[in-house]
This record gives sequence, C-alpha cells and structure tokens, in this order.
Amino acid sequence: MTLDRREFLRRSGQTALAMGSLGLWAAPERSAAEDAAPAPAMPIIDTHQHLWDLDKFHLPWLKSAGPLDRSFVTKDYLEATGGLNVVKAVYMEVALATNEQLAEAQYVIDLCRRGDSPTVAGVIAGQLGTPGFAAYIRRFEGSPYIKGVRQSIPAARVEQGLVKDGDFLRDLRLLGELGMSFDLCTAPELLPAGEKLVAQCPDTRFIVDHCGNADPRAFRPGEEKPSHDPDQWRRDMGSLAGRKNTVCKISGIISRIDPKQWSPEELAPVVNHCLEVFGPDRVMFAGDWPVCTRGASLREWVGALKQIVADRPDEQRRKLFHDNAFRVYGLG
Repeated sequence: MTLDRREFLRRSGQTALAMGSLGLWAAPERSAAEDAAPAPAMPIIDTHQHLWDLDKFHLPWLKSAGPLDRSFVTKDYLEATGGLNVVKAVYMEVALATNEQLAEAQYVIDLCRRGDSPTVAGVIAGQLGTPGFAAYIRRFEGSPYIKGVRQSIPAARVEQGLVKDGDFLRDLRLLGELGMSFDLCTAPELLPAGEKLVAQCPDTRFIVDHCGNADPRAFRPGEEKPSHDPDQWRRDMGSLAGRKNTVCKISGIISRIDPKQWSPEELAPVVNHCLEVFGPDRVMFAGDWPVCTRGASLREWVGALKQIVADRPDEQRRKLFHDNAFRVYGLG
C-alpha cells in the first residue's frame, strides 16, 4: 500500500498518539511551562547541501534539469528547512566547469565565514590525477571550512582501469594526508571498483554518497526490470562497509521515487541495509537539496527517514542525524 504525502504525514502523527495511548512510551512528568511548549526537534546536520546562484556560476547540466534550472540560494534553503532544526549544513560541489572550481571554493569559504546561515563547511570539486591538483588542494590545507573533495568520474574511465591510475591514487592519498575526505559517487555496478580504490588508500576517508546510488524501485517485490541487481548492490555495499575508512550518506534515494505515489516503506530496504552494514557510527543524514525535490520536499524526506528509523534507539538516531556528521567533519 502506498500513501500520498499528505496522508503519510497525517498517519505519522496518529501513530505517535497511538503509541502513547497503548503505553508503549511514557513521558516524564512535565511542568506547566513545558507542557505549553512543544519539545524541540532533534538537531540535524545536513551533510549534502547544494546551492547555486546562476548570476555567479554557469551549470550546463541544468539545461535538462527542468524545475531545477534556476538559482537555489541560502534564502531558499532556509525556507525549505524551516522548523526542521537543521543546525549545520555541509555544502556539496555542484559540477561546475573546471575553470570555475576555484571560484566555487572561495564562494563556499565566504559563505561559511559570514555565519548568517547553517552552512559551516564544504566539499569542493577537484581534478585528481592532474598535474595541478596538489597545488590546488594544498591552498586549503588547515582550512576549517574545506573538508573534502568530490569529483565526477565517467564510468568509462573507471572501467578502463582508474584503480590502476598511479596519479589518481597519489592524489587520493594526499587528501588523507591533509585530513580531507573523498566523496565516492558512482553507479551501483561500479561499486566494486570504488571498493578497490578505498582498499588502496586506507588513510583517506571515503564518503559513500547516496546509499551507493541504489534505486529503491529495484527492491520492489516482483519488479520485472530493475535498474540494477538489488542483491549485488547489497553485497557490494557490504564489501565497502567492511573497509573501516568508509562512511555512508543516507541520501539520494528520495529523488528516484515516483513523486505522485510513494511511501517510506519503499525506501526502507535501502536505508536499513546501509544502517546495518555500516553500523550506527558510520552513517550520516544528507538532504541532497534541491535535487531531492525531484521526488519529494526536504521536509518529506526527513519525515520519511524518521519514520523508517523510529524503532531504533534514540542514541542511534541522534548519531545518524547529527553526531556522526559533527565528528566526521570536525564541526566543533
């Protein structure tokens, strides 16, 4: 059974009331003042925030992105997160042309320094394996704002032996030396190649983006033509999780669902497998806003994930939504 989004939110509230009436949880005694004010929501650190200002940067890929083909700036993000208690956010690079990547990094640093938004750190773009990468990334050594690098890598290059590219591996290791991470964002069928990269760079932290880019539709019972093999994805994510220098972002899957008809249950198999294989200390919530709006609003994504993990211990939920990101990215 699937629920439309309005019905999902209504039933979520009813479930909480029903749990109380059945004695499944008991609230401690509260003062009159406490009763008058709702309990604050669990603090959230969003580890994957996209922003783009088309007056400053050119994003060619937006031409085919439909409703995303406009500026999304801090004001829009604050509106999207209103009431969610997002206390910090980590900016994620937005696939600009190579000649704009340094300007993007400076834009992120300025945004963090201003202190007038949740954005406190960033993962920037870079061209690992090229002669100028070392000089480029070393300029950010010791920066409290630049935490890592993500690089879009064509599938063909991965298949042609990226894992044997000495220059690329050298730069991955350099990130570890500088205390920075590398975001691994690749198709499910290329996860084994990603695991080989991770294995060769044990001192660099790898962030596995978007649950390994799993498609939740592939996990539907009886799905005739899944976009990838769900069992192979499970095995490959288990192998990645076996490398202790990996962390998994719980994100991305919401942008692949049918925005007109979906339920948290459709997302649960992917989420729960990631939580199980990576464990409670190596998973982080990520919004992927505004890309997530291809499937649902950021508010709906947060609500769905909270419902999926509702039965897990409070300590684990707090690690997922806040504490792990604070530690991994050193946001103190």
